Amino acid sequence: MEALLLGAGLLLGAYVLIYYNLVKAPPCGGIASLRGRTAVVTGANSGIGKMTALELARRGARVVLACRSRERGEAAAFDLRQESGNNEVIFMALDLASLASVRAFATAFLSSEPRLDILIHNAGISSCGRTHKPFNLLLRVNHIGPFLLTHLLLPRLKTCAPSRVVVVSSAAHRRGRLDFTRLDRPVVGWQQELRAYADSKLANVLFARELATQLEGTGVTCYAAHPGPVNSELFLRHVPGWLCPLLRPLAWLMLRAPRGGAQTPLYCALQEGIEPLSGRYFANCHVEDVPPAARDDRAAHQLWEASKRLAGLGPGKDAEADEDSQPEDPRTPSSPSSPHPEEPTVSEPCPTSQSSQDLPKVTRRIQVQTEPEPCIS
Repeated sequence: MEALLLGAGLLLGAYVLIYYNLVKAPPCGGIASLRGRTAVVTGANSGIGKMTALELARRGARVVLACRSRERGEAAAFDLRQESGNNEVIFMALDLASLASVRAFATAFLSSEPRLDILIHNAGISSCGRTHKPFNLLLRVNHIGPFLLTHLLLPRLKTCAPSRVVVVSSAAHRRGRLDFTRLDRPVVGWQQELRAYADSKLANVLFARELATQLEGTGVTCYAAHPGPVNSELFLRHVPGWLCPLLRPLAWLMLRAPRGGAQTPLYCALQEGIEPLSGRYFANCHVEDVPPAARDDRAAHQLWEASKRLAGLGPGKDAEADEDSQPEDPRTPSSPSSPHPEEPTVSEPCPTSQSSQDLPKVTRRIQVQTEPEPCIS
């Protein structure tokens, strides 16, 4: 009996150590009031995105849930309004797999919303599922779609500066290796999916790095954020049904709840004083070094140019032959509150808010020193 109690005590002690050192996320602080500001969170109908949107709503922001499913998006908006007590939570349709949908969302948003202070790219996929596309679906949803959306909304972010862009990445970026000769080739089989997912997360980190370079001095800062190991739909979405009952208890014990996973993206969106770290990668609410492939400025610029072509921007753009249907109209917000009035042109100054000085403008950017590559487990 004593041996049994000792064993149970050791297991409990080990779990407590693992939980508080590896699982539990530090709470996000940052700006307490976001009244008068507007945030867009993609994929905010569940998991990390929903918890991120909830915290922004609790702090008084007007929050736009940019989601693919109207039914789930409107249901999430209703839940968040009830839980936060903030009626300024609305749904707008956005399917990142469709560049036409991205453009339609941007057009609708810019015509109805006078502000954009925080843009959080949370939506992502880890597998292509049964979908067969003539392009790399993982790269499209996880990087190209967010790249295009950022480009289209940048004028509003600049006029509302200081403002922020947060790209939710992953530690999987350490396994990524971008091959620019086959960047957009279709992904077939689970092994290619694993590789493509890691590549798309590396693209997130490089995108944040190059975006920071492009926006230096504009008052718009950007960050790549790793939410940590999270027990979300993304984790079990593509697991065989028979395996789910076995993995769910382990996931509950060993992985963070979505609320914990939202803390680092929220830190990057709200924490004062991190503007000089624009373009860097954050995990557990602090900046982390990345391997050489993720701090390669030449590769970051090459990815930027390739992404412009794949997103249909600039000279030599690819025609989007894969768009076979008209996207859903992203208008018709689900908020019971009255919508914003028709928007002034993007070149007009953004309406000011009482707390707009909480985020100081960018004055400099810390140069990243070359660091040794960490071991990859």
